[in-house]
Amino acid sequence: MAKVDTIVVVGVGARTPLGLDAPSSAAAVRAGLSAIQDHPYLTDRFGELMKVTRDAGVAVELQGADRVVEIALSASLEALRPLLGSGHPATVSLILSTGEPRPGQPEGFAAQVSGALRKRLSQHVMLEGGGSTAGGHAGGLLAMHHACKSLRERKARFCLAGGVDSYFDLETLEWLDDNEQLHSEGNVFGFCPGEAAGFCLLTTLATAREFGLTPLLEIVGTSTAAEENRIKTKTVVLGEGLGAAFRLLFADAPIDPVDRIICDMNGERYRGNEYGFAVLRNPGRFKDAADFETPADCWGDVGAASGPLFVSLVAEAEARNYQKGPLSLIWAGSENGARATVLLGGPGRRS
Repeated sequence: MAKVDTIVVVGVGARTPLGLDAPSSAAAVRAGLSAIQDHPYLTDRFGELMKVTRDAGVAVELQGADRVVEIALSASLEALRPLLGSGHPATVSLILSTGEPRPGQPEGFAAQVSGALRKRLSQHVMLEGGGSTAGGHAGGLLAMHHACKSLRERKARFCLAGGVDSYFDLETLEWLDDNEQLHSEGNVFGFCPGEAAGFCLLTTLATAREFGLTPLLEIVGTSTAAEENRIKTKTVVLGEGLGAAFRLLFADAPIDPVDRIICDMNGERYRGNEYGFAVLRNPGRFKDAADFETPADCWGDVGAASGPLFVSLVAEAEARNYQKGPLSLIWAGSENGARATVLLGGPGRRS
């Protein structure tokens, strides 16, 4: 039987270039659809229109924090829907991550987005505690890691953990182009920048039962680590940071090998090399380490939103009975060196 203090996911929310909610986004990824398209007018250093993904429901003219909040709002409300529909009042701790500081998203951007989102969500739910960080690709999973810690320490009963990111900004896209990170026919090891939001509503199994909420997934474990040999430096990555994150995660995990792997690899060679070395550092923990999924092929690189969106993919697979097996590993890595992982189990894994 699952313990009453087991942490479970009771709500997921997604907004991506492929869909305005979790079910439609997951269905599109499962079908292998791609939202990658030409930018309306920006060209790269080769003179070609930049390859991007974007939220067609948000006006091109809406930029900055206003754009990011607009994308985050519907995804966060979707994740909150089970709680809002339960008829039981409850306070929720919001833990949010945005992209790392960069041109187009300066210092203080995460706090600005968090403040604006809190103001809009407060019309629907009581918010208390939490925080925000500019965590980058690993940011959404870092938010989940801190949410689990808050729940275990009984600092909150419900945590809404998520990430939102958008590269759809003139300064940001030109910066990526200058760094030779944009994917094109002239740069096959670049990525297609996108924008999205993903959120997960977390609580303990005991609280879920108290509120009559159905667990979608179990959080089997989380871990974080740091990589010193970072991307866009002259160092060579050997998977030490990601390998350490895997090792910490597996230390308290079931001995069963991982059935499904979803990650934020986006076409950059660095990320593939890092994963290969990290797997070698953790032999025997994967049913098939080469059988990993990279949703960035479909919805583009969505930065801080990646991790929570991966959770929504697993939740949809569980709900619709096409999940590969009981254990799913999701991981992501930020340019600042942060690495984060989450191990997910089905809602009835130990029942």
